Amino acid sequence: MPIRTASARWSGNLTEGSGTIKTGKGGYEGNYSFKSRFEEGEGTNPEELIGAAHAGCFSMAFSKGLADAGFTPTSVETTAKVHLDKGDAGFGVTRIDLETVGNVPGIDEGTFLKIAEGAKENCPISRLLSPGAEISLSARLA
Repeated sequence: MPIRTASARWSGNLTEGSGTIKTGKGGYEGNYSFKSRFEEGEGTNPEELIGAAHAGCFSMAFSKGLADAGFTPTSVETTAKVHLDKGDAGFGVTRIDLETVGNVPGIDEGTFLKIAEGAKENCPISRLLSPGAEISLSARLA
């Protein structure tokens, strides 16, 4: 399996500095800052990128689970809401709320929800994040 890379460059101090984050193959490059991470400033932040990775991983795992069960999804759309909270030990990602909507012809709701839960538990990014963060799932048919 290939090794994936990403890089970041930061200039200046924590509150007034700024940086760029980019993926190894050039698929994404964005600016980030204290304001984009801890306030509502322009740019991205590490938590959004974790959310994008988790939403993408879950959507692929869910699509595979659906196909393995004999259902071909027309689409799976997932949003990941990453909660960065301050605790006694400092800041940490405490929870990720996955919200997914699937357009899956011929599936019943119970089967849909069971496969969604399996994808949540088994996608590689969920497995990476779940020891330290609670992961919730809201799944519905389109």
